[in-house]
Amino acid sequence: MAKLFFSVDVHGASSVWRKWVRIPELYGVDALLLCGDLTGKSLVPIIAQGNGKHAAYYFGKNWTLAEGSELDEMEQRIQDAGAYTLHCDRDRIKELQDNPGEVERIMLALIKDRLAQWMDMLLAKIDVGKIDVIVMPGNDDDFEIDDVIKSFSDRGIRWCLDDVVEVLGIPMISLDHVNPTPWDTPREESEKTLGRRIKKLVERLDDPSQAIFNFHPPPHGTMLDLAPELAGDMKPVTIAGQVNFVHVGSKAVTEAIEKHQPLIGLHGHIHEAYGDDKIGETPIVNPGSEYGEGILRGYIVETAGRSITNYWKVEG
Repeated sequence: MAKLFFSVDVHGASSVWRKWVRIPELYGVDALLLCGDLTGKSLVPIIAQGNGKHAAYYFGKNWTLAEGSELDEMEQRIQDAGAYTLHCDRDRIKELQDNPGEVERIMLALIKDRLAQWMDMLLAKIDVGKIDVIVMPGNDDDFEIDDVIKSFSDRGIRWCLDDVVEVLGIPMISLDHVNPTPWDTPREESEKTLGRRIKKLVERLDDPSQAIFNFHPPPHGTMLDLAPELAGDMKPVTIAGQVNFVHVGSKAVTEAIEKHQPLIGLHGHIHEAYGDDKIGETPIVNPGSEYGEGILRGYIVETAGRSITNYWKVEG
């Protein structure tokens, strides 16, 4: 018997990453996968006020922070929740307000720096010679982070996109792109294009029914792809005072799993649709995400040879 731990959608939350790298110690797993949406979405200015004071707005509140432990603790809270911090003064804020391109450049530099720090932390805590470790981007992640992940390949952190990789002796194909979303994220494609991409991946397998499909978008029409329906103003649609949920996953992914019946489908992307389901005889899982609260969610998948014997959800 061997076990893998699959998690998704950490979105820059350092608190969740710290928990993830402790999973082998806590659960004795043989493989560790974090697949999709690694990076955060917001930048929080820490604005110097003079006299050792700094101002910040986060967690829905304005903060005045004294330099030293008070400021350090707030920065850690912000980073643990998935955001990035920028020390600056009022003049710099005015400059950035008129230059969104510079804000994007700063944000991307902070994203890449945090990811590299995370990788170093991982290598300091985990013997990658004994445990398979795979880190994969998702639709929200800028393509520039791919090179950061790949730069750690020679140190044992495995890159899984574009080809078949073996996890615990089982072939796995992986997909970072998703079907179109209202947010126009970096890695989105039409269902037709996704279908072609999946077809090319499947063709690399000797027997798709004896493989793992690690596809970030969940299959359409299952328990794993239910999300709030959004109106034109991006607010949730309510019916009789209740939020209306609709299926938003990928039809191309559903079709591929229906056709090939892989050993298991590993998915993410839709944070609120955590749980498991089946398509035919294939189990499919989505751990979901509560990264902002510092909660790690994942599935342990137990294997024996080239078969899946059990799977269950853990969180904390």
